[in-house]
Amino acid sequence: MEKNNSFSYFCIVKKLFPLITLFILLIKCASAQTFTQTIRGKVIDVDSKSTIVGANIILLNSDTLMGAVSDVDGNFRLEKIPGGRRAIKITSIGYEDAMMSNIIVTSGKEVVLTVELREKVYTTGALEVVAETDKTKANNDLVTVSSRNFQAEETGRYAGSRGDPSKMVANYAGVSSGNDARNDIIVRGNSPLGVLWRLEGVDIPNPNHFSAQGATGGPISMLNNNLLGNSDFLTGAFPAEYGNKTAAVFDLKLRNGNNEKSEFTGQLGINGVEIGAEGPISKKDGSSYLVNYRYSSLQLFNELGIRFGVSASPQYQDVCYKVNIPTRKTGVFTFWGIGGISELSLLDSDLKSSDWSYIKKGEDLYFKTSMGAAGVSNLYFLIRNCLGNYRYLFRGLT
Repeated sequence: MEKNNSFSYFCIVKKLFPLITLFILLIKCASAQTFTQTIRGKVIDVDSKSTIVGANIILLNSDTLMGAVSDVDGNFRLEKIPGGRRAIKITSIGYEDAMMSNIIVTSGKEVVLTVELREKVYTTGALEVVAETDKTKANNDLVTVSSRNFQAEETGRYAGSRGDPSKMVANYAGVSSGNDARNDIIVRGNSPLGVLWRLEGVDIPNPNHFSAQGATGGPISMLNNNLLGNSDFLTGAFPAEYGNKTAAVFDLKLRNGNNEKSEFTGQLGINGVEIGAEGPISKKDGSSYLVNYRYSSLQLFNELGIRFGVSASPQYQDVCYKVNIPTRKTGVFTFWGIGGISELSLLDSDLKSSDWSYIKKGEDLYFKTSMGAAGVSNLYFLIRNCLGNYRYLFRGLT
């Protein structure tokens, strides 16, 4: 039996050897060539979300001066940017300067950014303001303390994060993880049950595969860091909009798809085999779509006849999408959704004598979970160039 197994492994390696050799040659060819790419995006006000016209965008740490100015719709474009990690500076009259560093420029994908600028506060002489309290006016929902903004790129930089936001924030001060098998987090000694997950302004159920009832974590996250935009992580002093949560809040956002050209992504890793697509729905209106599907890597290997020494492998798959449709008269419509299913079966008929530590003899165990959430939002400005706006959220959860 040992000779047969060795022979079968040798046959598999022999078949995969040409593909591995071709992959290494492609990597060497790509690294030997210089490439350029486009950095583009939109500049908006952080509070009103209205576009900012005339903002200056400058590429830093470059031998030649490269820059752009945002147009009437707030869009800007930097072309022929050399590949690698880049940084840009954004300035505008009446707003604080903003810096965006560690922007990864690759050959196969444009970099699309959404830059939010905050109004600058000028300090003058002493000023006395006398006003009466209006008890009928609601408090402003602003987060001022105990918050941390993070980008999707950071989920791949922290040690042990593996593209998971929960594992990434475990590196922050005051945040710890229970164990390496799950991504439940303990914030300032509070129970992980008090963590709130919010996506695109809507509260969602636990977005993790193989999650237990009432828990807020799991072994594998459904959230794909390739789709996440700039998001917030709050550890205390929560505004009223987050309800009565006591531990922490993940206020996550999905980025918009490329609204100028179609792009496709494929990836194989420990989290699964995934394929993604994004592109314009209508180049004239600037509408776009973004979708990503992921399948369990271990299950795929099992179907190919490649075993890793265990009788039961986790089976899971998930999908996430976002559709952004700007209109001229009715504002910007956004449709999004996330969902996934997972299953683990420990069957008596599949177990060997060395596997009895999992279950008792004669038992079949099945563990299945599923989660889904979807929503639609509309951002509409009642008065053009006005700081006030209303945002309507229609939520649908399953």
